[in-house]
This record gives sequence, structure tokens and C-alpha cells, in this order.
Amino acid sequence: MTGAGVDPVEAGFVESLARPGGNVTGVTNLGPELGGKRLELLKEAVPKLARVAVLYEGIPARVLEVKEVLPVAARALGLTLQPREVRAADDFEKVFAALSKQRPDGLYVLGGNLMSANEKRIAGFALKSRLPSVYSVREAVDAGGLMYYGADLADSYRRVAYYVDRILKGAKPADLPVEQPKKFEFVINLKTAKQIGITIPQSLLYRADKVIK
Repeated sequence: MTGAGVDPVEAGFVESLARPGGNVTGVTNLGPELGGKRLELLKEAVPKLARVAVLYEGIPARVLEVKEVLPVAARALGLTLQPREVRAADDFEKVFAALSKQRPDGLYVLGGNLMSANEKRIAGFALKSRLPSVYSVREAVDAGGLMYYGADLADSYRRVAYYVDRILKGAKPADLPVEQPKKFEFVINLKTAKQIGITIPQSLLYRADKVIK
């Protein structure tokens, strides 16, 4: 496996990261664990940030992240979260209308199949609403989102070849520990920042692995 932001232990794919214990092993991308860091970066980009809308897909892993993981980080940063669940493509217009009335200071979009299929639509709404946004999926920033922070997926995918090689040579998946990311990627879309009228601090730009101009 190569993780898509789901905790493989929580999801029941493996017994533990150190000893998977079954027929599944590979790389996990630490999706939920990085939520606090994403909120921290958004707050650093927009110091006046106080209320953050959280757009998420109604699946167990995302619900858990929104209800238990993110609130801890938000409290530490002095942020108020405004969760908005999306279960189908038809829900987006209703959610966007609600967010337009609430007028949050920022938008945090969690990954998922539904979010990936509608990333241009979400980025378009954020641009139109002049909402600084942070994502757990790299492609969303190419679509017009403001920032991405997460595992370097290219590096993670390369590590999958290591597992394939070991298993083909006779190793048992149960004995191969699940790896966590060794490299992370921080991407800022400066073009989007200019469109929504915010100035990204130089200190943040220096730390970015890629800046889209």
C-alpha cells in the first residue's frame, strides 16, 4: 500500500506499523497527524486568521480527524473550526452557500475521492470568496488552492518499489514494517495569494519547497 492519508492501524489494515501481521504492508502518508501543521502554516500566512471552515468527506477516517484530531490543534492556535461535511457532488453548492453566509477567514480541505474529483470547483470557490486555503492533497494547489503541506508523494511511491522487490524475493508482508514518510513537501501558490489579496510572509516563502508564480 501507499497511504492516502488514512491511518492503516485505525482502518484495520495492519496490527501495528512495526509488525503489520497480515498480507498488507507499505507506506503510510500520515494524513491526520499533519492536520495541526497545516493549520499552523495557514495561521502563519494569515496572522488574523480566527475562523477556519473545514471541508471534509463523510467517511469514518475523515469524521474522526475533524471531531478528534483537528480541534486539539485548533485550540492551541486559538482557532475556531467550522466543519462542513460533503457526502455527494450535489452537496457542494449548498455547502458553498452556507460558507458564503458564515464568512470564515480560511478554508482547510481534507483529501478524499470526492474532494479530488471536485478540486477545481473547490479552488474556484475559494478564489471567488477570497479565502486563503490549505489542502492535504498536492494537486489542489495546482488547481488554484493556496497551500499544500504533506508527504512528498513521489518519494513515497518510490519506496513502494522496495516492498515489491522484498516480497518478490520471498519476504512476508507481515514481517515488513510499515514506513512513515521521510520527506515532506510544502507548496505555495503565489499567483493565488495575489488574486485573493494576501501577502505571504517571506519567512514562509523561504521554507516552501515549491512556489507557483
